[in-house]
Amino acid sequence: MNISEAMKKHLLAFQRNEITEYQIYRRLAKVTKDQSNRKVLNRIAVDELRHYEQLKAATGQTVAPDRFKIWKYVLIARVLGLTFGIKLMEAGEADAQESYGRYENEFEPAELMASDENEHEQELIGLIDEERLHYTGSVVLGLNDALVELTGALAGFTLALQNTKLIALTGAITGIAAALSMASSEYLSTKAEGAEKHAGKASIYTGTAYIFTVLVLISPYLFLQNYFVCLAITLALGLLIIASFNYYISVAKDLNFRRRFLEMAGLSLGVAAISFMVGFLLRKFTGIEI
Repeated sequence: MNISEAMKKHLLAFQRNEITEYQIYRRLAKVTKDQSNRKVLNRIAVDELRHYEQLKAATGQTVAPDRFKIWKYVLIARVLGLTFGIKLMEAGEADAQESYGRYENEFEPAELMASDENEHEQELIGLIDEERLHYTGSVVLGLNDALVELTGALAGFTLALQNTKLIALTGAITGIAAALSMASSEYLSTKAEGAEKHAGKASIYTGTAYIFTVLVLISPYLFLQNYFVCLAITLALGLLIIASFNYYISVAKDLNFRRRFLEMAGLSLGVAAISFMVGFLLRKFTGIEI
C-alpha cells in the first residue's frame, strides 16, 4: 500500500496506541478473577491486536507499546476498578479514534476500525460487571451523609467550642457514632428491600465511606491551632472529596459531573453555613464559654 510520509506518521501513532491497549487489556484479563470480565477483556484485546496488524500491514513497521502507559492504566484499573480504568483510557484516546475517519479514503480499514473503537468496544465495556459499582448508592449514602452532617457539626463546634483538640474529639465521637448508625440503617434497609445487593456488604460500604470522610474532615483540627483555619481547610477537603468521588462516578457510569458536584457541594456548604450561624447564636445567647 502506497501511503504518504505524513499519513504513515499518523498510522504509526495509531499502531502504537493499538498495541499498547492490547497489552493493557491482556494484562487485566490475566489478573481479573471474574470469568465473565476476563472473556470481555480478551475479546477487546483481540480487536486491538487485529487493528494493530492491519496498521502494521500498511506501515510495514513493528511498533513497541508504550510501557509507561501500560503500567499506569493497569495500576489505575486494579486500584480504582476495571470500568473506571478502561473508560478513562478510552476517553483519553477519543481524539485518536476520531482521527481514523480522516483517512477513510486513503486507508480502507480506517472506517471499520473507527466503528470498532467508537461502538463495539464500548458495548463490550458495558458488559463488565463490577461489584463496587453495584454498591455506589451505599457509598454515596455514606459520603453524602458524612459530608453534610459532619461539615455542619464541625462548623457549629468551631464557633461554640473554640478549641481545636476539643472540636476534633467531639467531631470524632459524633462522626463514628453516626457512621455506625448509618451502617446499621443501610443493612436493615437493604435487607427489607430484598434487593440483589448483599445487606452486609452494603452496610460495610456505607460505614467505611462515612468513617473515611470523618477522619479526613477532622484531621486539620488534630494538627493546627487556629480553629478558623481548620474550618476553612475542612471545607476545602470536603469539596475535594466531593469532586474526587463525583469524577470517579461520572467516568465509570457516564454521568454528568458538574450537576452532581454542584448538588453535593451546595448541600454540604449550605448546612455548614447554617450550623456555623447556630453555633454563633448559641454561644452569644447562652453565654456559655469553654
